[in-house]
Amino acid sequence: MSLRFYDTSARQVREFVPLREGCASLYLCGATVQAPPHIGHIRSGVNFDILRRWLTHLGYDVTFCRNVTDIDDKIINVAAAEGVHWWKVSERNQRAFTEAYDVLGCLPPTVEPRATGHVPEMIELMRRLIDVGHAYAAEDGSGDVYFDVGSYGAYGELSNQRPDQMEDSAERGRDKRDPRDFALWKGAKPGEPSWETPWGRGRPGWHLECSAMATKYLGPSFDIHGGGLDLVFPHHENELAQSRAAGDGFARYWLHNGLLSVGGEKMSKSLGNSMLIPQMIQKVRPVELRYYLGQAHYRSTIDYSEAALQEAAAAYQRIEGFLTRAVEVLGEVVPAATVPADFASAMNDDLGVSQALAVVHGHVREGNTALAAGDKDRAAELAGELRAMLAILGLDPLGEQWAGGGAGLREVVDALVAVALEQRQAARARKDYAAADAIRDQLAEAGVIVEDTPQGPRWDLRHG
Repeated sequence: MSLRFYDTSARQVREFVPLREGCASLYLCGATVQAPPHIGHIRSGVNFDILRRWLTHLGYDVTFCRNVTDIDDKIINVAAAEGVHWWKVSERNQRAFTEAYDVLGCLPPTVEPRATGHVPEMIELMRRLIDVGHAYAAEDGSGDVYFDVGSYGAYGELSNQRPDQMEDSAERGRDKRDPRDFALWKGAKPGEPSWETPWGRGRPGWHLECSAMATKYLGPSFDIHGGGLDLVFPHHENELAQSRAAGDGFARYWLHNGLLSVGGEKMSKSLGNSMLIPQMIQKVRPVELRYYLGQAHYRSTIDYSEAALQEAAAAYQRIEGFLTRAVEVLGEVVPAATVPADFASAMNDDLGVSQALAVVHGHVREGNTALAAGDKDRAAELAGELRAMLAILGLDPLGEQWAGGGAGLREVVDALVAVALEQRQAARARKDYAAADAIRDQLAEAGVIVEDTPQGPRWDLRHG
């Protein structure tokens, strides 16, 4: 099966045909950094990291651009409430997002531009739009610049809306020709950051930022634009309108991930710190949280629950347990060069991760059976294919990201536990079972679980 995606703009699944053979360009609307990320924010990062990994596996040279919106009304409001510079709010929260992406195993983007570093490109885009009659500067001298929605006949096509039926949610009291017109540039206000333009000082509008950054790094036309489903309107609709009106082809495929809810309501900052990444990885390990966020189809809604999180952690531990046993029996397990056909078919069908994970767990079950039967050849084949599949999902427990828990840490713990296990074995040999049990209990209190196997005692860290 060829690679196919559900394209929001076409409202159907389409075969992926890149602009340039062998290359794939991907733009993802990244963080607006007024606050640290909760798991709803990072779900998008995980989903598109899996997409990026799959494209790379298929042989594409991927250019992945994920922006940072580091100037915004919310950022300014937070800074004012705290009595600090706006850039301090942006900087600390961008670091929090980067740490969250890293801790959940998301590969770094090819480029991660900040909005405030691209004001010249935004000015150039506004100039082009004004010159062709699709934008105008406010006549009141405020420095505002607006996109003229009525001048662009295709407005609403991405979100499947008609302009004359759109609810008027525009800012009031501004010098606009039509309430639906949206701000490309916001005139300076006292105490707010501003930049000089031919139309007056001010700061960029949210939609303008992404168009300018996407085309700077990916070109006037590129392959895929991604983001959360909540961004389709107005953000992505406005991006598409202003870019096409300026003469750019812009994105050829639009992919949107579903949202993460709690009790049926969209996750938001008002829910408190319990959903922030540092708190979540106290409940489960980072790799288990990644499994939870990535296991459903990217377009589906996830309704968060503690039970579902723990089920995901247990499912990952079953995968991990098989590979741990496989290494003990077989020695080194090398990832296979290819993945099973049914895994590839699932991934090619609009990134069907849930179906792909069914293949993963099938391999785990069959692999455990092979180990129990002493069929080392079949167990090795299954373990190698399993590692190849898990690498694409960013979940390989033997990979560099997740193996050990830190540089050299596993080796140190292994040596220390080995000493305790030798003492336990010595106690059992002299039939001092009380001492042997006491050593096992002390290890358990420290989070080290010991399992007696035909090959000897095996240990692991308690999960969850």
